[in-house]
Amino acid sequence: MSTTAPYGTWPSPITPGTITTRTVRLSQVRIDGPDTYWVEQRASQAGRNVLLRRDGDGQIGEILPLTPSDELVDVRTRVHEYGGRAYAVDSGVVVVSHAGDGRLYRYDVNHRLRGLVPLTIYGDVRHGDLEIDTGRGLVYAVREDHRGGGEPVNTLVAIPLDGSAARDDAPVRTLVRGTDFVTSPALSPDGEHLAWITWDHPGMPWDEAVLHVGDLLADGTIGEQAVVDGGDGHSAGEPRWTEECELVHVSNASGYWNLYRTEGFPRRGTNREGWTGRLRTRPLHPARATFSDAAWQLGPHHFDVLDGEHLVASWAREGVWHLGTVRLANGELEEWNVGWQPIGNVAAGGGRVVMLAGSELDLPAIVEVRDGGAQVLRGSGEFDPQDVGVSFPDPVSWESGDGATAHGFFYPPASAAHTGPDDELPPLIVNVHGGPTAAARPGYNLGVQYWTSRGFAYLDVNYRGSTGHSVAYRTALNGHWGVYDADDVIAGALHLARAGKVDAKRMAVRGASAGGFTVLSALVRSDVFSAATSCFGVADLARLARTTHKFESRYIQTLVGASGPEDPLLAERSPITRIDAIHAPLLLLQGSEDAIVPADQATAMHRAVADQGLPVALKVFPGEGHGFRIDSNIRRALEAELSFYAQVWGLDSPEEYRDAIRVENLD
Repeated sequence: MSTTAPYGTWPSPITPGTITTRTVRLSQVRIDGPDTYWVEQRASQAGRNVLLRRDGDGQIGEILPLTPSDELVDVRTRVHEYGGRAYAVDSGVVVVSHAGDGRLYRYDVNHRLRGLVPLTIYGDVRHGDLEIDTGRGLVYAVREDHRGGGEPVNTLVAIPLDGSAARDDAPVRTLVRGTDFVTSPALSPDGEHLAWITWDHPGMPWDEAVLHVGDLLADGTIGEQAVVDGGDGHSAGEPRWTEECELVHVSNASGYWNLYRTEGFPRRGTNREGWTGRLRTRPLHPARATFSDAAWQLGPHHFDVLDGEHLVASWAREGVWHLGTVRLANGELEEWNVGWQPIGNVAAGGGRVVMLAGSELDLPAIVEVRDGGAQVLRGSGEFDPQDVGVSFPDPVSWESGDGATAHGFFYPPASAAHTGPDDELPPLIVNVHGGPTAAARPGYNLGVQYWTSRGFAYLDVNYRGSTGHSVAYRTALNGHWGVYDADDVIAGALHLARAGKVDAKRMAVRGASAGGFTVLSALVRSDVFSAATSCFGVADLARLARTTHKFESRYIQTLVGASGPEDPLLAERSPITRIDAIHAPLLLLQGSEDAIVPADQATAMHRAVADQGLPVALKVFPGEGHGFRIDSNIRRALEAELSFYAQVWGLDSPEEYRDAIRVENLD
């Protein structure tokens, strides 16, 4: 029997502690023979990233020993600040970036007594996107060198696996220099060629990134080379070699991220003269679907080589992801319906397929696909969603303010033990993803169910600028950031209110990073929302343009349509200059050590709003960067947000959350 209680007040077994202590964040799935590797981020260990292996016998364990200075290894890189691919493995040899000292280390799982071997020097030099070349005794890596002052220098380097560069940087060879960014080293199976990606300011990797390929000489340096794809208004990415040493990559030249195949590379022992002129590139499977996603982090891996005839690939249509095979000969696509959606890396090797996956009824998991079914190798937590009551995502679209169409996923309130009164509509929380070049994906997410299980409705918006749709949908935001995205969010909330699904007087908007900027912009452009939460969000574009990191330092200008960092348009579009237009209570959550959106963005916004006598609350978490990683801080942030809505809307929240935040100027 269900108990009737007001929406937004239902007791829920999904507590902040459930999210932080009973779950982990999975990423970076790789296959090495019979073994499967991945990284787990554990909030219970201060956000430490742990490398785990599941061997061929099904035994799972953390494999890396302590560093020579007796530290636990934190498998993370800070290249581009967002990091990404922080380890590589080949035939049992692991090379890993340790966030504690920034060095690369080698570890051989078949010779464990040797321990961790340092490969790089101490100092402000970061490495990531690793590719092991066993034959030459090298690891190729993206290097981001901060030692010179000013903007860091990004290069592609070859580092000896014998540790000779650990004290003296001289043995490290620079392979690619002279561009603002270089990523994605990919070694051909015969060891004869290396592929890589470059791009320059003001672009991002999804704008005009260029795919290169070159001969690898005996010492690991690059000889003759050629441009395969990219530039001229479109971008290439994710180079991957087939067993026949042909190159497969993604390109958005067609208006969608589609797969392409390049043939004509000389094999070992064949005539190499003039090989660059013999390359032929053709689309594999032209489709109104996207086979990749925005490369915010190093090492995206949305497809892999399954065997000599097939790729295994993931792709999105209208924001929903699928899995299947693509035949290399003719591009024939066959979908695998296994009950799971890919939500991250897809890896193949030795006939095995493993992916990071999600579903509507399960927490994210590492799943192996076999015999038409799926086996969970590692879940992200010990929690049974069906005991709580599951809110299922409903794809929705609506007309925005200027007649354009926006998209999202609507989650109604759901509980196994409670229902709302017949004469009441639920309060709505509208979530705005970051990026803004990113996307909301459907599936079971404790961060969503935390709200729906308490009686809140939840709208996850894929506003214009989001990925998972066409290039045109993504680029529609260029020049209009803070306008189109905010209007899409406002229109989405109004759409649900007019449909009678939510209470129009109790609608909140929340978002993090770039999503926080959209939150603040929505408050400036409308009085639809009666509460708002900005997590490490952008308030002052001009200030951010002066202080942010190299990777996206010109990105803001493209999004806003500004001519440079001093363009008055940046100030005009900044919420902090439009405080007089804000009327809703505002909660600001921020990390003190954020290198991407510095804490002064939140503190300045707090002062400006408080000085206007508006309801506002600020909580700054010491030691946190861009995104909260420490369990106590994640819990306090969730408690504060729930307490904030309860105070603003007069809800009866659980007693332990009532005083989690103090809202200034709230009558």
